This record gives sequence, structure tokens and C-alpha cells, in this order.
Amino acid sequence: MTLHRRALLGAAAAGAAFSGYALRAQAQTAAAQASAGETYLNEVHGYGPLIPDPYKILDLPEGFSYRVISHAGQTMDDGFFVPYKADGMAAIPIGGSRIALLRNHELNPRDLNYGPTGPGRKLIDKLKPEQAYDVGPDGHPLPGGVTTLIYDLKRQRLESQHLSLTGTLVNCAGGATPWGSWLSCEETTLSPQAGLGKSHGWVFEVPATAKGLVDPVPLTAMGRFQHEAAAVDPGTGVIYETEDSFDSKGLFYRVLPNDRRNPAKGGRLQVLGFRDAPEGGDARNMKGSEPTWRVGESRDCVWIDVEGSDNPHEDLRLRMQAAGAAFVGRGEGIFWSPDGVYFTCTSSGPAGHGQVLRYIPSPHEGQAGEADAPGRLELFVEPTDARVMDFADNLAISPWGHMFACEDRYSETLRNHLKGITPDGRVYTIARNVFEGNAELAGACFSPDGSTCFVNIYWPGLTLAITGPWNSFRV
Repeated sequence: MTLHRRALLGAAAAGAAFSGYALRAQAQTAAAQASAGETYLNEVHGYGPLIPDPYKILDLPEGFSYRVISHAGQTMDDGFFVPYKADGMAAIPIGGSRIALLRNHELNPRDLNYGPTGPGRKLIDKLKPEQAYDVGPDGHPLPGGVTTLIYDLKRQRLESQHLSLTGTLVNCAGGATPWGSWLSCEETTLSPQAGLGKSHGWVFEVPATAKGLVDPVPLTAMGRFQHEAAAVDPGTGVIYETEDSFDSKGLFYRVLPNDRRNPAKGGRLQVLGFRDAPEGGDARNMKGSEPTWRVGESRDCVWIDVEGSDNPHEDLRLRMQAAGAAFVGRGEGIFWSPDGVYFTCTSSGPAGHGQVLRYIPSPHEGQAGEADAPGRLELFVEPTDARVMDFADNLAISPWGHMFACEDRYSETLRNHLKGITPDGRVYTIARNVFEGNAELAGACFSPDGSTCFVNIYWPGLTLAITGPWNSFRV
């Protein structure tokens, strides 16, 4: 994801910017107007119009509040610094009222000063190369990875935070597993040809209960490509994956695991195609082309085995499209629900504002009989107006069944929002990012008890806990 130039301003002072005042803001009750489109959407259904935040971080509806629980540049409990570029995240219960927030940091090889060792990499001697997946040309660990935050929901406070995965690159999104871990995905295929020690483009697993750095083992059965996110069906153990290909020619993948609770034991990687388009289908409805399907329509699917999943020539998606796989436009956030696997396609649609697709698994998913009762892919949401939803990226589903989608449009004029989507496909606004730089919102996830929504402001890297009257939604 490209960082907007304005978001770079003041980055070096990010830590100081949050150390001098209370990290809590209550949505004010004074009357306020959002843009005409947003006001209309919120007054018809949702939580009401957004109220300007006096701290200029996040506008919320009346009655809602947020707390900044972590920010880039803080010193963590293990002595490392909170890295910048907070991206995908999951909230995983660990006992009592405590949860672990597993948070990605989408850092690239040029971001060495924004990693866990801090400006000038002054803590580099504290981090041993063998603790990291990979090192750069200078022999020092690469800056990407995962941090773990322990949060007490009852007390609404952060207990601790520490580094849990390092030496990876461009850790974008991922997915929580039913067995209590986080699948962290690399959104890059950089390799030793770029001066690195190892190839990248893998998925790594981080247990929620890990007390420190985990052994960074790539889950090679999940393939090597520009991963975005993953979702696990707890009933079958099938893992679904999205690919954020920047030319909007990505694929939708699944892994049929050898062990339903241990992806490190391998599995069978496949890509989705349309049964009625054996030459290779297209789900994108791209701007300037004739739409191939409309909202509410669905297609029967086939799954095609992937050959050469280690992708040494970085041509996997093109090879598989030629073998019958269907293109999706920048597949990003994904979340499993009993109704299907929902995922976003950021740049698809005739207006270029993105899509939300739903894959409905076969009753015999990955088993004999699947061909007779195939899974189906449905076009669920396709906005034609940026005020409705624009560039939906990270995705989560609340305990009451509404989707929460993070917008990712870097713009001088359009602010990024946290959008809600009802089970029948209506879109409403939950929050608006008004922090300097207008970075994307990312990592939305809910506590298991439904009390708290966590979300990141990607740059420089803020993690917020939002609470409020979630049961006051107006139909």
C-alpha cells in the first residue's frame, strides 16, 4: 500500500505527540454535521451522524468513545519500540477478561528506522539475527513482523505489549485461527535477488499465548505470493487466502490442510475458478468494461490445484489464470462466518470503489461430492458512490453479524472511514479518521464479548479501543 506524502510529516515526533495528554476522547454531544452523503446514510440507519473529535483523531457517533491504547515509538515491556505502520490485527481470548491483540506491522526493507529497534536501530544489539526470519544486506534483522498486546476488557486497559515475530517484510493482514493463533501474511515476493537472505511472500503463525519472539517458520503449503489475509473455516479446517496484486489481477486461494489444527504440516493449495468459464473467469467488473455480473448474483465454482506454489518466477497467478482461475481485483480483508467467507476487493467495480464478495462453501467442501454441489461466489456489495464505501480493505464481522470494513484511500479530499455492512448489504458509517495525514484505517476486530472494537490508524501507527452503545443500531 502506497504511503501518501502528507502522512510522512511529523513521523519522527509521533511518540512525543501522544505523551503529553490523556489518551482518551469522548464523542461530544453538540450538534454536528457530516458530509451530506454520510449524514443521510447515518440518519436512515446506523448509529447516527458522526460528532467531531476535539482531539482530531477519530470522529464517532454520539455516545461512543475511544481510547488510544498503543502508538508507534512507545517502549514496550520487552524493551523494544512499538513499530510503525500498524496494519491487520485480531483479538484472541486468553482467559478471564483478557485478550491478546496480535498486530501486524507492514514495514519494508527501507523502514529500518521505524522497526522495533528504533531510530538509528539503536537497539539492534538486543535483537539476535537467529531470532529473525531474515536479515538485510547489512546482516541485521528486517523490520517487519508482529507485536502482541495483552488487554483487560473488564478494566479497559493495556497490561503489556511485546514483539512476537520479526525479520519478515510487509506484514499486511492475516487471520485468527480457531485454535488461538494469528496467521501473519507477507504482502511481498522480494527474494535474495533484492539483496535479502531468503525469499518472502509467506504466511507465519504466532500463538496468542507466546510470551516473546516465536520461531519464524514459513507455512509453505499456503503458497508464496503477495498475501493479504486468511480465514479459517472452523468446521472443515480449510484456510482461505486473498492476494493483493497491485495490477488488480489477483486470485482467491484455499488450502486443504493435512492437519486441521496445524498448517505447518502441509496441505493442498488450490485457486478458485468459475465453472462456466473454464478458460479463466473475471469477478472484477472493472471500470470501462461491461459488467459480467451484478449485486446478488452468484456463480458456481471449481477449485484448481496449484503447481509450483513456491512461485520461484513470480508468475503463479498468471499461470493459474491460464489454467482456468478467476481474476479478482486486489483481494484484501477476509473473514469467515457461518453464512460464508466474505472478502474485499479494493479496486474492483465499474466505479472503482471496490467490492465485497462472499464465497459460500460446498456442503462437501474439499471432499468427494463437491463437484455435484459446488461452492458459489456471490457479488455481495459493489458501491457506485464513494460516500457509501470506498476502497474497503481490512474486514471483520462483529458478534452480532455486521461487517466492519476499513477504508484505504489515500486522498487530499476523501477521508478514510470505518464502515458497517448489515447482513442484507446496507452500508453505514461508524467512524471517520481525522488524524493528520489521513492514513488508512486497518485491523478492525472485535473482542469476543462484543464490548470493544479495536482498530489501527496505519501511520504512524495508533491502536484504538472503541466502546459505546453497540446495541443501539437503528434499522
